[in-house]
Parts: sequence; C-alpha cells; structure tokens
Amino acid sequence: MAFNAAHHSFTAIYSSDLMRAHETAKVLAEREGIEVKPIPQLRERHYGIFEGITKDKLDQHPVAYAHYMARDFQYDFENGESMRALVARVEKAVDYMVSHHGGQTIAAVSHAGVLDILYRHATGRPLHTPRDFIIPNCALNWFMFDNHGPGGHGWHLEHWDDHHHLKKVLKESVE
Repeated sequence: MAFNAAHHSFTAIYSSDLMRAHETAKVLAEREGIEVKPIPQLRERHYGIFEGITKDKLDQHPVAYAHYMARDFQYDFENGESMRALVARVEKAVDYMVSHHGGQTIAAVSHAGVLDILYRHATGRPLHTPRDFIIPNCALNWFMFDNHGPGGHGWHLEHWDDHHHLKKVLKESVE
C-alpha cells in the first residue's frame, strides 16, 4: 500500500491552532479545497518554566529537570502541563476526530509531543520509558483507528516517517 499523501484525498484536515502547524495544514487544505479545522488539543505540550529555553539550559531548574528526566506523569513544570494532562488532551482530540469522521481519511498536523503520545498509544509502548523512536519533521505518519489496536484501544500504526512528498521539493531548484 502506498502511503504517499499525493495518492490520497482527505475528508477533513485538522491542525494545532498554533501558527506553524496551521500554515502547514493550509497547504494541504488548498489542494483538497477544504478549510483547516484548528483545534487546541493538537498543540505541543506546555512546559511551564521550561518554555522558551533551550534543552542545554534545562538543568538551571534542578527540581523541574529531575521530574522531566524521570518522566513524572503528574509534574506540570510549575503551571505548565503534566504528561497525564497531555495524554488526556491528545486522546480527546483523536476521539473527537474519529467520532466525526469514522471510516474516512483525515489529516491532522501537530507537534512532536502529540506525535510521541500517538506513537506510543498506537504501538503499545509505555509512556514512562525513554523515547526509542524518532519524531520526524515534515513527515506523514499513518494511523488506523478501529477495534484492532494494542490492548483493545483501537489505534494502530500503519506507517511512520513517510517522506515521499518531500522528494520532489528537495530536488527542485530554488529559482
């Protein structure tokens, strides 16, 4: 089965309501002749006191850094978002999209934290373990939502890290 988006049409296109994801989704929506449906549940995780600092500076907040490294599900980075809250938010977004588009092919443009949750949920990987998979930029990741996922969740991964759509873009001249 070819997973290339050029071979598929989408019934609906959702995106995070943050500008970068929304602008990306608009390109696909123009091709389909439909509007992007922004939903805040597809936003990246809010890291509270870590917002706006680079990864090499996280240890400037030793307590928060220890919680981050331990993948503490309850810790919210001082008014940010806990892992538990992120999981609930992502599951709510997916449930909403699936309930409104059962049996249809939809697109959702989001961020790394959301993709991390989707991948783990669809493959049965536990949330408390370190990430042992890549979160690709600009890739298409294909999920199926039915009654056959790991643990009866109904989500499973069809294909991860599809870059077929970029081949032509990367070979074209920048004129």
